[in-house]
Formats: sequence, C-alpha cells, structure tokens
Amino acid sequence: MPLTDNQLDRYARHIILKEIGGGGQIALLDATVAVIGAGGIGSPAIQYLAAAGVGRLRLIDDDIVSLSNLQRQTLFATADIGRLKVEVAAERVAAMNPDVTVEAIAKRIDATNAADLLTGANLVLDGCDNFGTRLIVADTARALHIPLVSAAVGQFDGQLATWRGWEPTSPCYRCLVGGDPDRPDISCADQGVLGALTGVMGSLAAMEAIRAITGFGDDPAGQLLLIDALAFRTRTIRVPKDPGCGCAG
Repeated sequence: MPLTDNQLDRYARHIILKEIGGGGQIALLDATVAVIGAGGIGSPAIQYLAAAGVGRLRLIDDDIVSLSNLQRQTLFATADIGRLKVEVAAERVAAMNPDVTVEAIAKRIDATNAADLLTGANLVLDGCDNFGTRLIVADTARALHIPLVSAAVGQFDGQLATWRGWEPTSPCYRCLVGGDPDRPDISCADQGVLGALTGVMGSLAAMEAIRAITGFGDDPAGQLLLIDALAFRTRTIRVPKDPGCGCAG
C-alpha cells in the first residue's frame, strides 16, 4: 500500500534518507517484531520501534511494574505500579502512533511456548534479563530462521549483536556463550545497573532491528558490540561460527 499523506509527514525524516526511503518505510510498516521483555532494554526499544512505524509489535512479558523499575524503565510512571507491563506498553504505543498494532502477551516465554510466540515475526528483539530464557529465544529464532537482535546490560557494561545462525557463515548466540543452561543469572536487583545505559542499549537494539528490516548500511550479523560505560569505551569483535555448535550442522 502507498504511504498516506499523514505517513509521509510522520516518517519524513526516514523517507528523506536515501538508505531507507519510501520503500524502507513501507517495509517497517509491514513488519512484525517480537520484543522479549518490556523492561530496561525493552522500554526504549518499544518506543523507538513504535515511533519508526513498525506495523506490529508483539510484546512478551509476564511482569508487573514495580517502584524499583522506574529508575530505568522509561515507558512507565508511578501511577502504573502494579499493572502488567505489556498492557501499559500497549497504551503508550497506541497514544504514540496509530499506525502500530500491539499484541500484548502477558506470558513468560519458555521452551513449551516459544515457537508459537515467535512464529510469524520478521525479527526478534531480546532484552530479557534471564540467561536460560535467552538461550530458548535464541534457539527458537534460529530454528524458525528469524533474525535475532540480542541486547544485554550489567552494571556499567552493555553488549549487542544480531544473530542469523542458520546461515552457513553466520554464528548463532550459542557460538558466543556456549551451551551451559545452568550458568547463574545475576540480576540488576543483586548488582545494580546504570539506568541510562539500558536506554542506550535499548535504542541501539531498536536501530539494529530497523537496519535488519530496511537493509540500510553494513550487515552487522555476527559482530558483538561491547560498551564499557565506566571507561567511556566501545569495541566491536567478530564472533566466529563455532564448528562444534549445533548451528554448524
């Protein structure tokens, strides 16, 4: 469908970019992105995906808003405490952009429902805070051949990567972390986290989702971005495909 006059105005700053243009904006409007977690990373990611005009956002999170979330989870306000995060997020997106349809799923994604929850998405953006869940999401996205943008934070450190492990030369998430599902989770409740850093990582994750959908710029698949907020330093490393990983056949 051609863009309406209102859409031409709303997305003018995208459309004028020759790397995105009208075709890229239409691709965004036609896309479905599954967002795992509506917390510190998910909040800014959801906001920027909605502002960009991603047509369908499938938000998956079973948590409720708590007072301690408000230091970094910018979708929520004090009055939202006790409400389901996905329901509040759906309201915020509806107020932000009528072009975006939200599917609010108040469930915890696990091995029994991951395939059903992710099927039909053009891209998965994972911002959850649980290592076991990350493995399930990564394995399912690879099995379904859905690009995965994965972002994580810890105290003053952040990491971000795009994974397409089903491709012959592209690594998967397990090529980076291995196959140990018993790795202990260290939550921000235990160690703390710099609130603004989650905003940076969520915004970068949204940017990579938009890149994957529209195809602008270089392909970052298999490259890991590391951010050290204490040292004000970033670096990028290439993750090789592990010949011993299941994604290598």
